[in-house]
Amino acid sequence: MLVTRLVDRVFGLPPPRSRAVGVERDVPVAMDDGVELLADLYTPAGPGPHPTVLVRSPYGRAGFVGALFGRVFAERGYRVVVQSTRGTFGSGGEFRPEFPERADGLATIRWIERQPWFDGRLAMNGPSYLGAVQWAVADDAGPSLRALCTHITYSAMSRYRYFGGSFALGTILEWATRLARQDTTRFGWARALLGTHQRRVDRVVSRLPVVELDEQVTGRRVGFWREIVEHASSDDPFWAPVDHSARVPAVGAPVLQVGGWYDIFLPVQLADHQALVAAGHRPRLVIGPWTHLAIPGTAAQTRESLRWLDRHLGADGPATDPDVRPVRIFVTGAEEWRDVECWPPPGPAPQRWHLHGGGRLDPALPSAGEPDRYTYDPADPTPTVGGNETGRSGGRRDQARTERRADVLVYTSDALATSVEVIGDVTATVHVGSDCEHFDVFVRLCDVDAQGRSVNVCDGLQRVAPPSSPPAGAATAVSVTLWPTGHRFGVGHRVRVQVASGAHPRFARNLGTGEPLATGTSMRPARLTVHHDPDHPSAITLPVRAASGPKT
Repeated sequence: MLVTRLVDRVFGLPPPRSRAVGVERDVPVAMDDGVELLADLYTPAGPGPHPTVLVRSPYGRAGFVGALFGRVFAERGYRVVVQSTRGTFGSGGEFRPEFPERADGLATIRWIERQPWFDGRLAMNGPSYLGAVQWAVADDAGPSLRALCTHITYSAMSRYRYFGGSFALGTILEWATRLARQDTTRFGWARALLGTHQRRVDRVVSRLPVVELDEQVTGRRVGFWREIVEHASSDDPFWAPVDHSARVPAVGAPVLQVGGWYDIFLPVQLADHQALVAAGHRPRLVIGPWTHLAIPGTAAQTRESLRWLDRHLGADGPATDPDVRPVRIFVTGAEEWRDVECWPPPGPAPQRWHLHGGGRLDPALPSAGEPDRYTYDPADPTPTVGGNETGRSGGRRDQARTERRADVLVYTSDALATSVEVIGDVTATVHVGSDCEHFDVFVRLCDVDAQGRSVNVCDGLQRVAPPSSPPAGAATAVSVTLWPTGHRFGVGHRVRVQVASGAHPRFARNLGTGEPLATGTSMRPARLTVHHDPDHPSAITLPVRAASGPKT
């Protein structure tokens, strides 16, 4: 098939066993409540036996999805069941993201186990939502489940949606738009990669109220969008049925995880990885320099999945794949891969790099001095440039335009005499005063090269509201969790930290009024004060793994 030949070449895949694949379309699979979901069954050439790979997707079964997750694997000896989740592409019922996936996934596995062609070996595969459905069932799938391939994904979506107490407005609105329109538009995956939906979202993402953005971008009310914005907290009991994080330690099947430094789900994915390790499992983790939809990331997911399945299912019996270290990471800046024993790799104690007056950043404690001030205006919200976005605007980007804004503070180290390698979790503590009870603190770590070009490495945001707000005229220590990273700051480069109060529309702007996310319309600017003195040592904490030191 021409498409899979192209995928093989672009993705660097091992040669297929045979291009001959039988496809049975629209196979009905009955759920426990009588609703039928449709599946396409890909059967490789030859008598078998063939291990089975289950792929459950809300994005359709034909085109790119069928070729990449069905035919590519069938050409290499796996029988593949590609199923449309409830309410999508001919499957019965209502599409209500996440809620039916545990019951429907378990019912589908029981159906597979009853089929005469099933040989007792089952795996699941897929990225993003296709990975989340694996976490929904993996602890209770039974002994047939021999392997999971979970990529750029999560066990609890709410932990990403409301990261830091805010809301991932741009990404979730683009995703809701794509899901709401996909049955009526062609080439959905291509449209996502080309940014068609993103451009539609960009035209409306600054309008209020947020709850009505579904109608403005799709022309109709989208029920699941309204559920998401009306239950705007990861602590809302509404999300408890679809939080599968507590199930992760009980998963017995070997787990492969491929992620990206600029992927939207990275912190949640790494938390799932650490939960597996803490429970005594030995998952495989690969993190590359990718955004959520990056083609090189998809290629790596496919290559790693084929190796993982061959190792744990073996189309011709168990493979003799040599043992490898459990974690493989790409270190940006150094632009090289590393194989390590665990995440995060062990190293010396993390270093605190402090904010100083005059826009300086230094490991030394700050001296007495005046704080820095800026005004955040939600009517002109600080934009995000690059970072953990799903579209082509994500990833590493020049920060010059952002750093020129009056509502962004910039703190920069001296040029480095030796390289600084930062691998692990990054946090910051910023001592902030505000004349408004409701505000955000956004912190971004950047690498400034010898020519002065500033590029983002990782970032994070924390929302502040009563009772955590500082009293009038005082400061409060705001802890900000940034995305994890693996990055080397080279000799002659400088470490830079941005401090702001927004990153729109990656994080929904703080209106300053405390109104609900869904219905808020009034806005109030916030005047903020960032303190950096011996009593208020604002700092970013870096997991430094190599010798470092600024020039003196």
